[in-house]
Amino acid sequence: MTSPVVLLFTRDLRVHDHPGLVEAVGSGRAVVPLFVLDPHLITRSPNRSRFLMESLVDLDRSLQARGARLVIREGDPGLEVARLAKEVGCNEVWATRDVSSYAHRRAASLAEHGVESVEFPGHAIVEPGDAAPVGRDHYRVFTPYLRAWSGAARLSVAPAPGCIPFPGGIELGPRPNAARFTPDSPDVPPGGETQGRARLAAYATGAVAGYTDLRNMPAADGTSRLSPYLRFGCVSANETAQRLASGGDLVRQLAWRDFFLQLLAGDPRLADQDLRPPVDGWRTDPDGLEAWIAGRTGLPLVDAGMRQLAREGWMHGRVRMAVGSLLTRRLEIDWREGKGHFDRLLIDGDVASESGNWQWVAGTGTDPRRGRVLNPVRQARRFDPDGEYVRRYVAELADVPAPAIFAPWRDPSLLRTCGYPAPIVEVLDR
Repeated sequence: MTSPVVLLFTRDLRVHDHPGLVEAVGSGRAVVPLFVLDPHLITRSPNRSRFLMESLVDLDRSLQARGARLVIREGDPGLEVARLAKEVGCNEVWATRDVSSYAHRRAASLAEHGVESVEFPGHAIVEPGDAAPVGRDHYRVFTPYLRAWSGAARLSVAPAPGCIPFPGGIELGPRPNAARFTPDSPDVPPGGETQGRARLAAYATGAVAGYTDLRNMPAADGTSRLSPYLRFGCVSANETAQRLASGGDLVRQLAWRDFFLQLLAGDPRLADQDLRPPVDGWRTDPDGLEAWIAGRTGLPLVDAGMRQLAREGWMHGRVRMAVGSLLTRRLEIDWREGKGHFDRLLIDGDVASESGNWQWVAGTGTDPRRGRVLNPVRQARRFDPDGEYVRRYVAELADVPAPAIFAPWRDPSLLRTCGYPAPIVEVLDR
């Protein structure tokens, strides 16, 4: 009797455009969809854990509608996967290819238990290594990577299977329970493929047309807000790129996602180590870090971004650059401190993109202009010209009009009246 396929779900919590699932169903064998809750991961970020649980609930419903169920185990992933594989009588596990140190450790653990990992594409649009320079396995500069990426072959978008054969006699394990985690941020979006696909469909037929004009304007909220769903694989990057092909600048952002993924594949240590050493080193500044985390730096655009993060578990991309630049370039605090705070709150916190973007803004990564420093006042004047974004998140400045809202410290009486702090660093306000 042919053993079933154990299909391990990780950051691919969907049934649409899932190459591994398509291959498993097409094999003619029964399929055991599996997810392992790692206690060391699910305690790191209540925001992400809540989103994860909602995504697992949704995935189980989608599998059930196709005749299968999501089997869940909790514990060490390598050990739990190996146990289930041996329970159903197979010596291999199918999974979507990943490049993080965590994924490498999981595969090594499986090998120690005599279980082979069979890997399929699915996280990237262009898999790491499929667009590489001559004589090297990855690019370190984005522009030539983008040219190679744009010309690389793509997989066709695969529909969800109509029926998934599921074997009997398997203990399903604990059911995913979103109420198990109370998010730190009150306004986190709901997780799951159903939510992600609805958001993708709505954006593809509407707001994507205005992305180029609005993407840098945080008050307009003209971005797709798909990043949490891409991070958990509730929607595939491949399908997203094809459905949003008319939004050229948006597809370019997806290319950045693949760029950082292939960079991490080339050296998994980059999750926490500098690609290039910092120009001037780092300072220890507990008070500065505390003010930055609390959104009390006295710089309105930065504080608005940090408070948006605390409220929503998400921050506008343009503002992420401004808050990161202040932390690393003006306060000279190690980017890993900022990444650590983001990692606790960001729903879309992804090891490749987060380490890549933080190093880019800190000058230790791929940005060729290592001395680039973003002035938060100028950024606010340019991208939030009416002060709408700042007023939305910084309650103390809700009644302050532009242009005073960009540099409120120029009027000390205003600061005293509204209770907003003076800036913790000197910034040119013109």
